[in-house]
Order: sequence, then C-alpha cells, then structure tokens
Amino acid sequence: MESIFHEKQEGSLCAQHCLNNLLQGEYFSPVELSSIAHQLDEEERMRMAEGGVTSEDYRTFLQQPSGNMDDSGFFSIQVISNALKVWGLELILFNSPEYQRLGIDPINERSFICNYKEHWFTVRKLGKQWFNLNSLLTGPELISDTYLALFLAQLQQEGYSIFVVKGELPDCEADQLLQMIRVQQMHRPKLIGEELAQLKEQRVQKTDLERVLEGNDGSGMLDEDEEDLQRALALSRQQIDMEDEEADLRRAIQLSMQGSSRNISQDIPQTSGTHLTSEELRKRREAYFENVITFERCQNGFKIGNSFLAFHEFKAAAAAAAAAAAAAAAAGGSTRTAFTAMRKANH
Repeated sequence: MESIFHEKQEGSLCAQHCLNNLLQGEYFSPVELSSIAHQLDEEERMRMAEGGVTSEDYRTFLQQPSGNMDDSGFFSIQVISNALKVWGLELILFNSPEYQRLGIDPINERSFICNYKEHWFTVRKLGKQWFNLNSLLTGPELISDTYLALFLAQLQQEGYSIFVVKGELPDCEADQLLQMIRVQQMHRPKLIGEELAQLKEQRVQKTDLERVLEGNDGSGMLDEDEEDLQRALALSRQQIDMEDEEADLRRAIQLSMQGSSRNISQDIPQTSGTHLTSEELRKRREAYFENVITFERCQNGFKIGNSFLAFHEFKAAAAAAAAAAAAAAAAGGSTRTAFTAMRKANH
C-alpha cells in the first residue's frame, strides 16, 4: 500500500488530486490546470464572438465568470478531459446508452473518474486489484472484484457521474509491484474529516484535563501523597510501640531473673569454708541449669503472649518454678525430680 501514490485533499483541488492519483504521480499542478482552463475560456470567447462582438449574448458572456475554474480551485470536466488528452486518454460516460450497449464488465476496465457536484476522485486498478483513491480518504481503499460493480452502482444511486478512462495509462511502480503480489487491508481508511474530528476531540479532552489539574492546583495528587505519608507514620509509630513493649518485657525478665537468683542463693544452704564437696558442687550445678531452663520457658511465654497480663502470669510462673527447683535441689533430689517440679509449677 505504501507504493501507491495518493494525494490527500487540499482546499478544493480535488480535480488535481483526481488526475494525479489516476496517473500515479505529480503530473499536474494548479497552475497547469489553470492554464488549460484559461485556454478553454478563450476558445469559448472566440466562438461567442463569431456571432458579433456587439451582440447581447457576447456581452453577457464576458460578464459571466469562467465556467472552467473558480478561485477555490475547482476545475470542470472539460479541463480534466483536456488534461488527459495530453497522455492519449479520453473519457466516456459510464451510464451512457452507447457504453451500456457495449456490455463491458467493469472489472475488465482499468480506471474510472467519479464526480458529484464539485468533487472528483479516481477508482483505479493497480496490478490485479482495485482501489478507491478518493482524496478525502486518509489512504487508498481496497475494493474487491466482486464489490466493484456494486460500488459503482451505489455511486450512481447517490447521484455521481462516472466516466470510464480509455487509453494506455503511464507505467507506475505500484502497478508493477502489485502485478506480483496481492495486498490485504484489515481496516478501511477513514475520511479526513472524521480523523480531524477525532484529533480535535482528543485535544479538547486533553485541554479539559489540564484545566482541571490546574484548577485543583495539584491538590488531588497532594492529598494522595499526604495519605501515603499518614499511613507510613502510623506504621512507624506502631513499630516503635512494639519495640518499646519488647524492651519493657526484656527489662522485666532481667529483673525477674535477678530476683529469682537471689532467692535461690538464699535457699541453698551455705557450707563452711572455701572448699565444697563433689556432692555439693553437683547440686549447685543442677540447680543452676534448671533455673536457666525455667527462665527460657518464661521468656518464650512473654514473646507468645505479647500482652501485659501474659507478662504477669509468666512472671509468677517463673518465680514458682524457681522456688520449686531450689527446694528440690536443697532436698537433695535428682535432676529428673527438680525438672518434674518445674513442669508442675509451670502448668
């Protein structure tokens, strides 16, 4: 599709776009078409002058504007026909009785020029496929062989005049390329007016959004940022509270351990002298390890409970366990007996 030459609409130069899209190149300019129009105007003037330059018809003709062109860029069918004669091409009215009697299938032609009011556009076969090269479209529109006849019939019903282009068209790159390959078109091209309307709507929506943002002065974004900041501060305060609570628990455990150690040392009978027997050393060792096990269980209980009430419950359990261990050790019990006493105190 990129190889197909397609001029898009500029002003009212549809006749120029029609010819160039038909010939597949920048063959004609407004200046060249204007020159052809002036030449046609002069030929008409000369014919009118044959009836006498003083006649009323001649003076009326001189006062009328040109029928072959106007200031908007419109050119008549006579200008288009004369421009095509330069390339040995001629136009035949498609729905004329003379052409219809020929019974030619439109698919066997090479190109058509269509006109409605003051708009001209080309339908041409390139390679083995037909294309609508209307300059009002954003690009060439693929027309299937089966749809071509229906497309032309629909144009006639809408009031279009259709002309068959007869003669050998100049060679072009698109025709040579599309002789070897066939193209597919997933989406039909839009009218230029529709595309411009969509772009305008998008610009309006963008402008409205910018105006709303300016009116809010970014307050919406600031509110969202402020909410995120508040959530972050709340999480930070919660983390600090948890750390403070854990620190309090650790200090309470240390105080409990210190108090229990003093109670154990007071309950264990002191032996005279600096030397202890092996039995006394064994008992002290057992009491020490049993005390350590007890307070580790208490510390785990504080981490699981994580509340003030749980703290006091475990503190009482720790003291009871320590006292039971000390009593068992003082009575000369074994390690198993002291451990059993601690379990009963904890439960």
